[in-house]
This record gives sequence, C-alpha cells and structure tokens, in this order.
Amino acid sequence: RTANHQRAHRSSLAYGLDKKGEEKIAVFDLGGGTFDVSILEIGDGVFEVKSTNGDTFLGGEDFDMRIVNWLADEFKREHGVDLRSDKMALQRLKEEAEKAKKELSSSMETDINLPFITADATGPKHLNVKLSRAKLESLVADLIDRCEGPCLTALKDAGLSASDMTRSSWSAV
Repeated sequence: RTANHQRAHRSSLAYGLDKKGEEKIAVFDLGGGTFDVSILEIGDGVFEVKSTNGDTFLGGEDFDMRIVNWLADEFKREHGVDLRSDKMALQRLKEEAEKAKKELSSSMETDINLPFITADATGPKHLNVKLSRAKLESLVADLIDRCEGPCLTALKDAGLSASDMTRSSWSAV
C-alpha cells in the first residue's frame, strides 16, 4: 500500500463509509511538505481508490513561508530590521504564520501579535499586523495554481471529470 492510498483510506474513513448510495469524491491532502489528491469511489461500505497524484515539492510549509516572508518584509519596512536573520524571531514567525493560516480557513481576518520579537538600541520591538484571507490568497495564488495540475491528472487517470465528483474533502496541515 502506498502512502497516498493510506491517506485516501484514512480520509474515506473520516468521511464515513456508512453513507448510502455511490459517490465519487476527491480527497485533497495538503500536508507539511507534500500535496496529494486521491479520487475515490465509495458505495455500499466499500471504497476504491481510482487514482492518486500530487506534488512532492508543495506543501503547507510553502504556504507558511509566504506568510513568514510577508511578515518579515512588513517588519523590515516599518523598523528597518530583517527578522529572518534572527533564528529565534524566525521560529516565532513560522509558528505564528502556521497559526494564522489555519485561522484564516474559518475567518476573514486574523491578528498577528508578537510582542518583543526583537530589540535594538531604542528598545524592544513588537510585531502587530492584521492578515486578511484576501491578502493570504494573493500571497499564495501561484501555489494554489500548482495544485491544479495534479488534480486534473488524477481526474484524467480515473477517467472522470470535475463535474463527475459528488463531493470533495480537504485535509491540511
């Protein structure tokens, strides 16, 4: 069993094999370092993986780093300090970026507040910005576009089109 099949199996269990009728679902898994898509047919308590595809060089960390770089650029513009050169500050940015990304999956805006992110001769510096879902979408638009190819290939390999899908499911890290 491949890792993609295992992820598809877990996703189908989470979706529920007890559903009545036959469905064709696309399962999208945007993990930390990879993007996987599986096309499944589910019916009568049985699921079949029709196809899988993905991008082993695209994952949630890529999305996080777009936020990190935006935060660092905003801070540098305001304070003249590049937080990417400070390992501790960079780690705090990464943690906050992942948190913000997850929060924006269910809200339109989030506050990113990192007090005492660094200090200079004038004293401590704080990072406090708002990140909107629209801004996040603009930061990661090309990454989202990269998901399209594996999705279309998985559909083609399964002999289906997007309109054949009855449901989709996302799993993201």
